[in-house]
Amino acid sequence: MLRRLAPLAALAVLASGCGAGKVISPAAETVIGTVAQQTFPVPPEYAKGDPVAGKVVFTTKGCTACHTLKDAGATGNVGPDLDVVKPSLGKAIDRLLHGKAAMPPFKGVLSTKQIADVAAYVVKATQSG
Repeated sequence: MLRRLAPLAALAVLASGCGAGKVISPAAETVIGTVAQQTFPVPPEYAKGDPVAGKVVFTTKGCTACHTLKDAGATGNVGPDLDVVKPSLGKAIDRLLHGKAAMPPFKGVLSTKQIADVAAYVVKATQSG
């Protein structure tokens, strides 16, 4: 009887060690397609900000404490380095309105004009060079 069970026991030992119950997926060698980039629409009331006025808001309302922005002499490191991120106007407005991560929303703290101005300033300062 043991002779008949010996092959089964050997098979069981081999099977139990094979992968140890883990599922292993092959690594991708080629990525096909692209990752869709999130788009941020520009609400009409924020579309025509004044970058000159926006720089004043940026430098006096605490933005420099968290963000790096060379044009403003800002070296904060809590939020993203805006010189690197180079946000679109829509993204800048979205972040000012809704915040993200450590950044609080500024809707209701800054006026519609101030938000439009800061967003216009950040875009001009980061994308005109």
